[in-house]
Amino acid sequence: MNKFVRAGVVALAALVVVPMAAQAQQAAPKLAYIDSRAILAQAPGRAEAEAQFQKEMQSYQSQVKLMGDSLNTMMAAYTKAELTLSPAAKETRQKAIRDKEAAYQDRVQGLQEQAQQRQSELMGPIMQLINTAIGDVRAQEGYTFIFDVGAQGGVVVAADTTLNVTDKVLARLRTISARPASAVPVPPAVGAPMTTPAGITKPKP
Repeated sequence: MNKFVRAGVVALAALVVVPMAAQAQQAAPKLAYIDSRAILAQAPGRAEAEAQFQKEMQSYQSQVKLMGDSLNTMMAAYTKAELTLSPAAKETRQKAIRDKEAAYQDRVQGLQEQAQQRQSELMGPIMQLINTAIGDVRAQEGYTFIFDVGAQGGVVVAADTTLNVTDKVLARLRTISARPASAVPVPPAVGAPMTTPAGITKPKP
């Protein structure tokens, strides 16, 4: 499963809070479970959102690569000339490298934040629809709790498959996904940061 879907699983675990119905009179609660990984993998619009995210990330990654290549070139030039430099020249060159490296790190951090925000914008509507579908199935079927066996850190090791309502949630999701976007409020979702490129090495002192 790719990072985009894993981010959605984390977001779903944080976003989906299934309320307990007013069933205090009943002897035992009615339970069910879903697999959020399967729901996210098949959610309408998820593939398109992922493709859009990856397309936009190419621009971010190109910016980081250009800055990284420039920094590595500066470091390589310093290493090549180091033995011929005076102490003062070494200090000047090293300071220039440190300044460029700091600028690089600041830019990477800024791009990570932009990527995370953009992923949240793309995933938000999808997460809201999933949350609505789960709530609808819970209410229609009269479940007290719906658990998620796909959530990170889950402790469920075995379960009665007849309690799995993943397919019901997917069916409901496909139905409500045809609604106009304005009909469903969109909360912010949790995303994952863009991976920082490797390969930057510090100059020798």
